[in-house]
Amino acid sequence: MIKTVAIQGVKGSFHHIVAQQFFENPVDSIECMTFDRVVDSLMTKECDAGIMALENSIAGSIIPNYALIDKYGLHIVGEHYLDIQHNLMALPNQTIEDIKEVYSHPMALLQCKKFFRQYPHIKLVEDKDTAEVAQRISENQLKGIGAIASVTAAEIFNLDILAHSIQTIKHNETRFVIVKRKNSVFPENEINKASVKFEANHKRGSLAAILNVMSDCRLNLTKIQSLPIVETPWKYAFFVDVTFESYNDFKKAKTIIEIMGDAFKVLGEYKNAKL
Repeated sequence: MIKTVAIQGVKGSFHHIVAQQFFENPVDSIECMTFDRVVDSLMTKECDAGIMALENSIAGSIIPNYALIDKYGLHIVGEHYLDIQHNLMALPNQTIEDIKEVYSHPMALLQCKKFFRQYPHIKLVEDKDTAEVAQRISENQLKGIGAIASVTAAEIFNLDILAHSIQTIKHNETRFVIVKRKNSVFPENEINKASVKFEANHKRGSLAAILNVMSDCRLNLTKIQSLPIVETPWKYAFFVDVTFESYNDFKKAKTIIEIMGDAFKVLGEYKNAKL
């Protein structure tokens, strides 16, 4: 049973919200300012599981997190999609005109760029974490400073929301994965999604041949992400997510791809959260 979970950020962050929503029983959160720290706390057994954002519907893949999962041999045991709504917040009794600077995570600033064009007097400053900025404003009573964070963060740190849902594209989702040191064993009839990694050799059509195997085995490819292999210039590893109706179809594909692809490994077998 999972009792402690490492999250990137503090309470009120989107990772914290995922921890609250994903697990059936309440969990204690270990607050980490970086994803490297999330992995460290997992590897040293400080926590039972970690939560890592992998991709955003606007900004795309968070490639360093793929590399961390691969490097440390972590296992994806679940996924969670979260509707990301960015809100501008500050200490009470202020207006947007009173705000001189807004601090937030670079991705949040990028997603809200259009909104701030209306307010050229506001300086945008990159910071480590959305909710941590809200916490800092509250603890230090920083007037004239705004944060971009969740409604939950505003409630926890007693800030007023000056503008709701300020992201440019209103439908904004992030996919998070839950990772553990060891694979979580689900009954085969409950597994309908998997994440795998392999390297394709330099032979012509080698990647296409592997993708054809997936198609022939009735796997639906939902994500493919390439990552350079540092030790071998111009050779790439591929991280692939597939969904399927029958686990036997996935087993068959695994057997074939292990022969065709180099360095094949399963990063996780779990339940598809996007049905």
